Amino acid sequence: MHREFSKLILYSDLGENSILESLTDIFRDWQEKREAPDSLTRRIFVQVKRILDLATEYGFDENLWHNYLTFLLMMNENSFSLSCERIGAQEGTVNLIAKQDFQIFWNLFHYDFSKIETDLGIQCFSILSQYQAIPKKERRYNRTVSEKVQALSRALGVAQNGDEIFHLMTKHYRDVGVGMFGMNRAFRVQGNDHSLNIFPVDNTDRILLSDLVGYELQKKQLQYNTEAFLEGRCANNMLLYGDSGTGKSSSVKSLINEYYDCGLRMIELYKHQFKTLSQVIAQIKNRNFRFIIFIDDLSFEENEVEYKFLKAVIEGGVETKPDNVLICATSNRRHLIRETWNDRTDMEYKGDIHHSDTMEEKLSLSSRFGVQINYSVPNREQFLQMVSELAKRHGLLIPENILFVEANKWELRHGGVSGRTAQQFVNYLLGEK
Repeated sequence: MHREFSKLILYSDLGENSILESLTDIFRDWQEKREAPDSLTRRIFVQVKRILDLATEYGFDENLWHNYLTFLLMMNENSFSLSCERIGAQEGTVNLIAKQDFQIFWNLFHYDFSKIETDLGIQCFSILSQYQAIPKKERRYNRTVSEKVQALSRALGVAQNGDEIFHLMTKHYRDVGVGMFGMNRAFRVQGNDHSLNIFPVDNTDRILLSDLVGYELQKKQLQYNTEAFLEGRCANNMLLYGDSGTGKSSSVKSLINEYYDCGLRMIELYKHQFKTLSQVIAQIKNRNFRFIIFIDDLSFEENEVEYKFLKAVIEGGVETKPDNVLICATSNRRHLIRETWNDRTDMEYKGDIHHSDTMEEKLSLSSRFGVQINYSVPNREQFLQMVSELAKRHGLLIPENILFVEANKWELRHGGVSGRTAQQFVNYLLGEK
C-alpha cells in the first residue's frame, strides 16, 4: 500500500493526517517489521475508528473502505478535477497522469487485507467491507452526500481498471462538481479577513416554493430572476422586503432545493461578516456553480456602517461582481437603513451641513437591488386559506367552520395574521393530535 500511495501525483495531497496516508505508514512498518504486532494493531484500530466516524457522519453503508476511497476522489480539489468541473475531460497529456493515479486507486479498491489480518489476528477490514449501518434519521447526516458517495462507490467498485475509473470520475466532476461545493447545497462563513473558511450546512430546510401558500406573483418574480441567473442571462440582485412572518426567508431558502441540480448553491452571510465578502467571492468566482449570497433580515441602525462594504461589492468597486454570484437579501425595511426625521428636515438637523448627501447615501443601498419584491401581510381571507391548505397537507380532518374559529382565536394571541402564524397554528394542532 505504501508503494502505491507514494506514486500518486495529482491526488497526492489528501489533507493533513489523512486516514489513507496514516494506513500506508502502518502497512510499511508492518511489511518491514519495524514495530511490534500489538502496537501496529492499536494504530490500525485508531484509523478504523476514524473510518467508522466518517461513515456515521455521512451515513455510509455496505463497503466502508470503498465509500472512504470514493469520498477522497470526490472531495479532492486539484488542477485536474477542477478543470473537469469547468469544461469536462479534454484531450491532453494530463490524462495520462490522471489515469495512472486512478489505476493506483483501483489497486487500493481491490487491496488484499487478508495477509495483514491473518498476521495480526484481526478482522476489522473484512468487517468494513461488509458493513450494515444502523438506520439514522436524515437530520443526523447529510443524505444528499451519502447517496451520491454510495452510488459512485458501487460503480467504482466494479470498474475493471483505472481507465474506467477515469471515465466515471471525469463524468462525476462535470455533472456534479468536486469538493464541498459539488456535494452540498448551502454554506456558512466562519473566521475573519485574516483566516476565512467556508463550511457546508449539513441539514438544510427541504422546503419548496410550492409548499408556500399564496404569494404567487412574488414567487414567479423570484423564479424568473433566478432562472435568468442560472441560464447566464442578465439577472439582478434581489431584495425581498415586507412584514415579518410572510415567507421571505423561506422563499429564498426554497431556491436551493428547486435548482440544486441546475448548479445553484447558497452561502449565508451575516451583517458582521460583510468585511469578508470580497474574500468569499474570490473563493467561488472561478467555480462552475452559480452562487446566491443570502443575507437574511438585513437592516442597519443609524450608526452602523457595515452597509458600505456591501455597497462596494454589489456595485461600485474596482473589481466587478462575478457573473456566477448574485446577492439576495430579506428585510422588514424597504430602505434597509434606519432614517430619522432629522434626515428629512433642514431646519432641525444641525450635525451635517450636507445632510441631503447623507440621506442619499443611506437610500442608495436598496437601489443596488434591481429586483425588489414586496411580501405584505395577508388579509383575513388569505390567512384562513393558508390555514385550510396547510391543514389539508398534514391530513388534519377538521371542519372548516371549527378550524377557522380556532385559527382566528390563535392569531389574536400570537401576533396577527401571517403565513408564519398559520404554520404555527397548524403545528399546534398536529402536536395536540
